Amino acid sequence: MKLQFLGGVREVGRSALLVNDSLLIDFGMLTGNPPQFPVSTPDPDAVVVSHGHLDHVGVVPSLLSGRDRPSIHWTPPTQELALTLARDTLKLHGGSYDCPFTENDVKRVTEVSQTHGYQETFTAAGHEVTFFDAGHIPGSAHVLVDDSAVQRTASNRTQSDDGGTRLLYTADFHTEDQRIVAGTSARPDADVVVCESTYSDVDHDPRAEVEARFVESVRGTLWEGGTVVVPAFAIGRTQEMLLVCEAYDIPCYVDGMGTEVTRMLRQHPGFVRDADALDRAAAHARFVTSHGQRTRIAQQNAAIVTTSGMLSGGPTMTYIPEIRANPTNKITLTGYQVAGTPGRRLLDTGRAEIDGRVMPVSARVESYDFSAHADHGGLRSFLDAYADERVFVVHGDRCEAFADELRADGVDARAPELGTVAEV
Repeated sequence: MKLQFLGGVREVGRSALLVNDSLLIDFGMLTGNPPQFPVSTPDPDAVVVSHGHLDHVGVVPSLLSGRDRPSIHWTPPTQELALTLARDTLKLHGGSYDCPFTENDVKRVTEVSQTHGYQETFTAAGHEVTFFDAGHIPGSAHVLVDDSAVQRTASNRTQSDDGGTRLLYTADFHTEDQRIVAGTSARPDADVVVCESTYSDVDHDPRAEVEARFVESVRGTLWEGGTVVVPAFAIGRTQEMLLVCEAYDIPCYVDGMGTEVTRMLRQHPGFVRDADALDRAAAHARFVTSHGQRTRIAQQNAAIVTTSGMLSGGPTMTYIPEIRANPTNKITLTGYQVAGTPGRRLLDTGRAEIDGRVMPVSARVESYDFSAHADHGGLRSFLDAYADERVFVVHGDRCEAFADELRADGVDARAPELGTVAEV
């Protein structure tokens, strides 16, 4: 099996892995100004997408601009999330040089799309592929690729001597339960593992403790008469926060792309941990339907769950200027803030950059670790099942250090560089 790492190595973003020059796993973007894309655009026979986050699916439509259009394989929620993100990308960048695809490319996605459930083996570019629930967001998948059939065709070997390799591409995963999805329990047999390492140097606090601190803080602010803005990623995190608010009877609004995503995920009850709980959370929340409502809502004694999670756009651009001057109010960040983003600058400096203007923020700013990724302990416990196999460490800011740690414990681990080609 030949692996070519086109992105998502020694970095978080633009994940892309080409297998045997014919099967592409993920094709995402690294958000920024300008955004970054995988180092080359291959011409695969088929594409398999692990889940619906921008850094894994963000530029998939660009693969359909030519005459040869590969089939695209994903779970049903991932297909819908990918289309939602593509339309949003066109809205933001469609008129600029940044956008690598057109509206016609997005329309073509549905023409070549094939959806699959978990543990339903299918064929893509001659490979046998199986999805396993990765416990990251609804529809997220570990991708197991078996190239035995490809090898038999190439070498004319018999079934009993096929010389094939089984690759497990973990994609993003979590080993602990969240309210929106359960943690992964899948450990399929594999010869080679390409493993994410986003939080390889972090041990998350128990989720129940994080929730309790968040709830106590929000309740305290509301009791004092304040407003709480809860910036959250639209996919996964918004729904997680709505579930928390419903469970503790915290009055809340939801705004931004999370509104559409929540409605969509309710149409796929088999891909969430508790569909009834999600329905109750949606009924408990009040959905913002127009821009004109936001100024009034910013004065409400409630939590406002809204995009963007790193304050880089969306309705937060309206809410934070409205609530920033009152120290009774609060901004509760719910996810990791990448260096250079407005969310990180707010944490570090107490000032918010809104539409190019830097504003002092008197409202209290807090950060809570509601991560949907496995931490150091989770990564190690997952990889214990593959201690005798070859491991490639990807999707992290310290891939080399984590690979060194694994090698010190006897694991055949390495951290590939951008563009690396490996034969396994």
